Amino acid sequence: MLPNVTITPAAAKFINRIVRFSGLAAGAGLRLAVTPGGCSGYSSEFSAEAAPQAGEQLLEVGGVRLFLGAESRLMLQGITIDFTETATQSGLSFIDPNKEACACSSAETAPKVGVTKIEISAIGRGRPTAPILAS
Repeated sequence: MLPNVTITPAAAKFINRIVRFSGLAAGAGLRLAVTPGGCSGYSSEFSAEAAPQAGEQLLEVGGVRLFLGAESRLMLQGITIDFTETATQSGLSFIDPNKEACACSSAETAPKVGVTKIEISAIGRGRPTAPILAS
């Protein structure tokens, strides 16, 4: 079953640029692996890929092609994916409207409740990059 995911126009533009500049043929997409972990509840990896791997499903939302494994499909249910950029960082944000802030000290500096940042430097082609720590 595919999750109900919202992708903002800014995130769609960012993701489509990653795929387009990867040099892959038409039909390529973004492999997105989301797992439990980190302060906000998410750890993520992503890379531009030619096609889904065995066990992954294609989710097309707003012109974006995402290749999702089973665990990612469960984790992304009801999530909004956005792209944010500040003077010091930029990346994808996963916003869960039902997620509570944690009680650790980093929660005070988190920009939004239930948000995980993926830095642009985490973009890979082919094999996913190392896990990105949640903010």
